[in-house]
Order: sequence, then C-alpha cells, then structure tokens
Amino acid sequence: MDAPQNSPKVYARTAGALYLVLIVVGLFAEVFVRNRLVVPGNSNATADHILASPGLWRAGIVADLIMHVLDIPIMWLVYILFRPVNRNLALLVLLFNLVQTAVLVANKLNLVAALLPLENSDYQAVFGAQQLHSQVYLSLKLHDYGFGIGLIFFGFVCLIEGYLILRSGLLPGFIGTMMQLAGICYLISSFTQLLAPRLESPLFLLLMLPCIVGELSFCLWLLIKGVHTEKWKQLVSESRQQ
Repeated sequence: MDAPQNSPKVYARTAGALYLVLIVVGLFAEVFVRNRLVVPGNSNATADHILASPGLWRAGIVADLIMHVLDIPIMWLVYILFRPVNRNLALLVLLFNLVQTAVLVANKLNLVAALLPLENSDYQAVFGAQQLHSQVYLSLKLHDYGFGIGLIFFGFVCLIEGYLILRSGLLPGFIGTMMQLAGICYLISSFTQLLAPRLESPLFLLLMLPCIVGELSFCLWLLIKGVHTEKWKQLVSESRQQ
C-alpha cells in the first residue's frame, strides 16, 4: 500500500468531513439559489429573478464548482479505504465518479449561459425580451438534463460502493444497502427524465429520499465513527498476500 496503514480512521473522517461540506454547499446552490430564483414553467419570472440577483446566481455557480473540487479528494480517500477490499472495483468507482464530476463541471456552463444574455447589452439589442427569456430557460433545462446524465454515472458509483461496504465489513451493512438503493433510485430518476419526462416530477421526491438517507448515513458514519480499523488492516494484509 502506498498510503500509511495505521490511519484508516483519519482517511475516513477526512472523507466524511469533506463529504458533509460538499452536501452543505450543494444544498446552498440548489435550495437557496436555484429553487429561489427559478420559477418552473415561467421563463419571464425566472429571467427577472436572475437579472435582479446576478450575484446570488454567480454564488450558486461557484458553490457548485467548490462541490466538484471537493469530489476529487473524496474520491481519492474512498479509493484508499476500499482498495484493500477489491482494487479493481475501487478503481471502477473512481472512474465512474471522475466521469460524473467531469460531466457536472462542464454542465455549469449552462448556468453561465443563462446569465450572459441578460447582462449583455449586445444580446438585448438584437433579441427581444421574450426571446432572451426563452433562451435563458432553455439553458436551465439543458442544465437539468446535464445533471441527470451526470447522475447516471453516480448511480453506478453508489451501487459499487454499496457492494464494497457490504463485502468489507468496514461499515454497517445497512449503509451499504442504502447506498445501493440510492444508486438504483438515481438511475431510475435519470432514465425517467430521458425516456418519460412527464413522470419525472411525480417520482422525484420519492426517489430522492433513499438517496438522501444513503449518502447522509455514509457521510456521517465516516465522519463520526470512521471505519473498523482492525478489519481494514486485516484486509490490507490479505491483499498483500494475493
């Protein structure tokens, strides 16, 4: 192992702390920025709200980017923790997570694109207000779809992480089960958005509840309890003998 073998709880608690910050920052961007400014089905009101609070809108974009920056060390720490369980699956989790993060980072450009036409006088001189507002709303819908596409990859992350948790004994089994259930819910939600968008809204809250419970349980257990140290050292020793 390249990493020190005597500090799995340090890795776990660091990952848990970063994960909790990621959740808080993500909630700020989604709940206190976009849910406050975006009016579903009303492009004019949405554009007016964004134009009235451009600083808040930009703060939401920055918060999202901070969240994705935090993704990177969390991925690395989770890889270190689960590498002794199954190196190949731990690497697969890392790869799925990297793709998810790359998709979501690129998707932030849609949020920038929603603001630029409203602030740029050149756009306003060429296009009418209704056209600009429609363009803003289109950018936001593209962001919604980009988010859903990114979550397809994260769904597989949750499924494989859940399996590694259940197999390893490093954390309670119910967390592994909830993470796998979260992965299934993410996949159902994303593919419903693409294949049957009319069903997306009625299913969204129902599908997100297991995701919230699973991720928050994983995060808080890592932060508060860490992982089973002796079991981790045993797994490291066994992996070296293979």
